[in-house]
Amino acid sequence: MSILLFDVHTHTQFAAFAEDQDAVIQRALDAGVWMINVGTQKDTSAKAVEVAQKYPEGVYATVGLHPIHTEKSYHDAQEFGDSTEAKSFTSRGEEFAYDYYKNLAKDQKVVAIGECGLDYYRLGEETKKKQQEIFIKQIELAAELKKPLMIHCRNAFGDLIHILDTKYKILDTLGIIHFFTGTKEDARNLLDMGFSFSFGGVITFTRDYDESIKYIPLERILLETDAPYVTPAPHRGKRNEPVYIIEVAKKLAEVKSVSLEEVIVQTYKNACEVFFSG
Repeated sequence: MSILLFDVHTHTQFAAFAEDQDAVIQRALDAGVWMINVGTQKDTSAKAVEVAQKYPEGVYATVGLHPIHTEKSYHDAQEFGDSTEAKSFTSRGEEFAYDYYKNLAKDQKVVAIGECGLDYYRLGEETKKKQQEIFIKQIELAAELKKPLMIHCRNAFGDLIHILDTKYKILDTLGIIHFFTGTKEDARNLLDMGFSFSFGGVITFTRDYDESIKYIPLERILLETDAPYVTPAPHRGKRNEPVYIIEVAKKLAEVKSVSLEEVIVQTYKNACEVFFSG
């Protein structure tokens, strides 16, 4: 069967899928959807690799430390579960263990470093500084291992672009800005450096991202679900999963005024170029 769609940012290794993970993944594979499970800290990164190893093809992983986990953060039951042990565990702020992530990332199923980046939502200056330092370490790890970056950015595009502008030339393959929420000017700066962008289910129920989608060339756009979050229409109210990626593709085609087939073919090609060109 030929592969049609590539969900480049999902989290089927999270606790939200603990009861039916295999079924969710197989449902996607049967529908012609490949996926990348994205790590957010030590345990979810290790789990992403473990899950990817179970499948000969079509399921891959990233490993990295999400900026919100560099400090004590709220407990997300969909990410870690709702047991007492899980709740106490996730209250910690994690330091970036370079060698730990490096060893994980050497696995052939690991296609990128991240989810890394900056998230300044309701955070103080000291937290921002720590996030920046840890982001730079992950850029350096990506450069050492010649892997692309899976970048998260919220309310921090000025600092993100500044850091990338000073560091991106050390990277062999740049990577993507996932769930892009920046301005047209942010997009232009990141495009000039060579980064790509992924869009997910949110574009199916708001027009806030239409300008960015129209501005960014299709050759630099990839598809994501960010499952279990941000379920696309018409499945709002349900847990998101990779098989719903087709709805994102349909909306992207509509906004771009191109055929669904063109979106499917080009975004799959883009994903392969970003994550497998090395």
